Order: sequence, then C-alpha cells, then structure tokens
Amino acid sequence: QLQLVESGGGLVQPGGSLRLSCAASGGTLGFYAVGWFRQAPGKEREGVSCISLSGDNTNYADSVKGRFTISRDNAKNTVALQMNSLEPEDTGVYYCAGGPLCPAYFREDVYPYWGQGTQVTVSS
Repeated sequence: QLQLVESGGGLVQPGGSLRLSCAASGGTLGFYAVGWFRQAPGKEREGVSCISLSGDNTNYADSVKGRFTISRDNAKNTVALQMNSLEPEDTGVYYCAGGPLCPAYFREDVYPYWGQGTQVTVSS
C-alpha cells in the first residue's frame, strides 16, 4: 500500500521560502496524481495545489498562485512544493495526498492515500 511522508516544514520569516517534499514508499508515486493540502489552526483543511500523473498539468489555489510551484520527480518517487514569498496566512500543517487524478475544487474524497503532515510556520 502506498505510504506518503512529508518533510521540509519549519519556521520561516515572512517573505521567506520553504521547499516541501512528499516521498512515497510501498508503491510507485508516478501512478498517482498528487495534491497538497493545508490546515491552519482552527480552520478546515484546504487544497493548495495538484499535479497530474505525467506532471504536464498543475493547478493552484488562488491564494498561492505565482508564489508556490509543484513539481514531481517520478524517478525519485517524490513530489515537491516550492513555496516562495511566504505570508503568515500560509501557516499550517501541510499534507500530501495521492489519487487517480487532480479533481475539481480540490475534492478530498478523490485521494485514498494521505501523509501525516508537516508543520509550516511563517512568523517574524
């Protein structure tokens, strides 16, 4: 069964950058579309970005467009989320998820596989 592990979170100042990684074991990540989600304290989890199986198609939440970039390296069984120009509103636990496609509206029920999350804190 596919298992996902996120890494790369931490504390960063506003305007800074972080690169999150989603690593897979127990299966081939290249067989799945991969989404990134986040959950801020006291808020519902929301979709951030998604990348198709081939990597040819990506989508982003409006709040992160132009600042975040999703990419994949199927040879390394990983998907990355490069986050630039971070804002305090980007603070939260970031999760990666694997599923058959990138759904409309970042629907979570499409994704059967989820990681445990990595904390991102943007604060001065």
